[in-house]
Amino acid sequence: MPSLLTGSQARTHARQLITHERVLLAVKTALAAAIAWWIALRVPGVAAEYPYYAPLGAVASMYPTVAGSARQGVQTLIGLAVGFALAFPIIIIGDVSVVSVAIVVGVGVLAAGLPRLGAGRDWIPIASLFVLLVGGENPEEYSFGYLIQMLVGVIVGLGVNMLVFPPLHLDGAVRGLQDFRALLARQLGDMAAAITESWPPEHEDWAEREGRLSDLGKEVRSAVQLADTSRHGNLRRRRHKRDLNADYLWLQAMERVGFHVQNMTEVLAGVIWHTPESTPLPPALVEPLGDAMALTAKAVDEWDAEGATMTAAEDAVEHLMQQISSSAAAEERIQATAALGMDLRRILLTVRAESGSPHAEEAPDPESSDGQQA
Repeated sequence: MPSLLTGSQARTHARQLITHERVLLAVKTALAAAIAWWIALRVPGVAAEYPYYAPLGAVASMYPTVAGSARQGVQTLIGLAVGFALAFPIIIIGDVSVVSVAIVVGVGVLAAGLPRLGAGRDWIPIASLFVLLVGGENPEEYSFGYLIQMLVGVIVGLGVNMLVFPPLHLDGAVRGLQDFRALLARQLGDMAAAITESWPPEHEDWAEREGRLSDLGKEVRSAVQLADTSRHGNLRRRRHKRDLNADYLWLQAMERVGFHVQNMTEVLAGVIWHTPESTPLPPALVEPLGDAMALTAKAVDEWDAEGATMTAAEDAVEHLMQQISSSAAAEERIQATAALGMDLRRILLTVRAESGSPHAEEAPDPESSDGQQA
């Protein structure tokens, strides 16, 4: 299990990945634009008069994933076609004027609000305005040439993205899942240590980490979704097979654990700093609670239903619940401890139910990560 990255290390790692991805995308986009321009100069017919739209189409279609590139390219072409269609009635009604420009742009912006247009929505008012202002006396020929050259660029862009180092974003998913699990375990461990300190504890880092748990969970879900999307239409997926359905199940399990850890963080922070007089932890329950939390932290870190740590954690939690049941303290005095114990029990049930998910200890494959190698 790799150690959790510190904040500065995580930011450095993220900058390296972003820089690499951006450089790769820039090189591929430049190559696609150059090839599209070379082809555009050789397109016959009226489209030959508008070669500059081919590189534009290549740029518009480029996306970090092959499937995203295809989707964005198709949406762009649909947006252009809709924009052209909206401009013709206005052209037929009257000449170019302040009023016609306002109308064509306004109608184009309204049409851009149609659902499921994606990237194409931004091209609708642009296409309408270009046909009106640049199309001149032959808006039909201009629209046809514009659309054909954009199609050339989209095809070239998709081809380059599919054939030249198509990225598989598996590394981000693997590392994200590992870091998420490590942060959950660390949070539980820090809270276990906090309740055994002098009252109130001096260390408050864990109490301020609740937002980080939520943010990291969202980041990991985005990373797994990106890895899943990057496989579609990617020729390299045959070399780098991975069951991302299992990753989704593992992520869902960790999100459930994260929910309970966040709840524990709120309860314990409230006990320690906000309402210690009304809901203190009974002294007799502090030690069993600390033991149960510490062992649960190790169980989450190992994520192994068959391991000795898992059994020890379950025994510790059940011992805690028995101590709570037999406690002589008033109900309000054990309420917080009981809530913490129930969260620990649910965390262990989740780990036991989903510990069979593959790849728990799988190291990232540098060749499958973010397009770094072919």
